[in-house]
Amino acid sequence: MFMAFASLQINDPDPALWILIYGAMSVVCVMAIFEYYHRTLMIVLALAYSMYCFFLWPGVVEWLKQENKSALFDDVMKMEHLYIEESREFLGLLICLAVLVLYFFRSLHKKPA
Repeated sequence: MFMAFASLQINDPDPALWILIYGAMSVVCVMAIFEYYHRTLMIVLALAYSMYCFFLWPGVVEWLKQENKSALFDDVMKMEHLYIEESREFLGLLICLAVLVLYFFRSLHKKPA
């Protein structure tokens, strides 16, 4: 899923950043397939993604104030309002954070080899 997300970022205004974000998540997921959980990497990524969420939060608040919440899924609207792009990026980061938290807790329950 994250590899697909990364490939879709080619046309994004800031493709390098998002390819790195989703690429890093792809690496974490591939490592999890082999039950290798690098906790330090997951913590560093979670902190970085959380800081970026904090930066994007004003755009999310602006979107939440809007009457038409479905504008988030309209391709034309993103060109008119910056908060649409920021809200979408925020949601992408939330998906990343959810997966990181899942794998972090999974790593705590992993039996030592």
